[in-house]
Amino acid sequence: MMDALSVVSQLRDLASEPQNREVIVQDQGCLPGLVLFLDHKNPEVILATLQTLRYLAELSPNIPTMKNELGMMVSLENLTGSTGLSTDITALAQEVFDILSAPANPLPRTPEREKRKKSQFFINSSNKKAKSVTLHIQGLDSIAQRGLCEEALLKVRGVISFTFQMASKRCTVRIRSDLPTESLASAIAATKVLSAEQVVKNEAGEEVYIPLNSRGVEVQQNSAIPDYLPEEEDSPEKEVNKAISRTTAKEDSSGSWLNTAASFLTKTFYW
Repeated sequence: MMDALSVVSQLRDLASEPQNREVIVQDQGCLPGLVLFLDHKNPEVILATLQTLRYLAELSPNIPTMKNELGMMVSLENLTGSTGLSTDITALAQEVFDILSAPANPLPRTPEREKRKKSQFFINSSNKKAKSVTLHIQGLDSIAQRGLCEEALLKVRGVISFTFQMASKRCTVRIRSDLPTESLASAIAATKVLSAEQVVKNEAGEEVYIPLNSRGVEVQQNSAIPDYLPEEEDSPEKEVNKAISRTTAKEDSSGSWLNTAASFLTKTFYW
């Protein structure tokens, strides 16, 4: 059964793939539904919604449509001024608001400008020098453990961005293509309370967990934040063990997950 968090989390995973972003924004149900989710009672739903919007805004032709969506800018502005939400939410809401409000031809990004994004850690999800991995993290049971995991990942040189799915104890991490996945497992194991396995699909399309060697793996640490990757238009390299995500939203309209999600979004006005 679908619920708000599972729908917006999967929509966020779709939006993380550059080829899906135009389709999502052009769908008649997704944007209105995302605006509704900005007023959700569950902070996790709000955060996942903001992360989805941040991904969608990576595609500059999407910005006018998103900005003009009824209620979008008002809801974002309300979130930035909210005192009852975490700084992660208010900071990301301000970031999305600023992107949508920016002039049509903004100044190019610089490493210094990217440093202001530390709270959510989004740095160009479409860079071809990057790959995604999905980790199942044992011990990821609370906000405190999530904080430990965040601190561990932030220290790893080559980590670009990460998002959590607390309900399934998963973390999707975007990393430089030359960073071994074992480095992530080693950094997480160093917390002494968490451990990680990689989630992949087998030949039958079933999800399986692959143990990662965390012993004796050298982890290069950051002195501040991960290295800035210059923006490029190409999609990330395809890896055999890449993170599990839907890589196409252009499916048959009668049965696609995107249309099912859009229908759920537009019909869910009360929670």
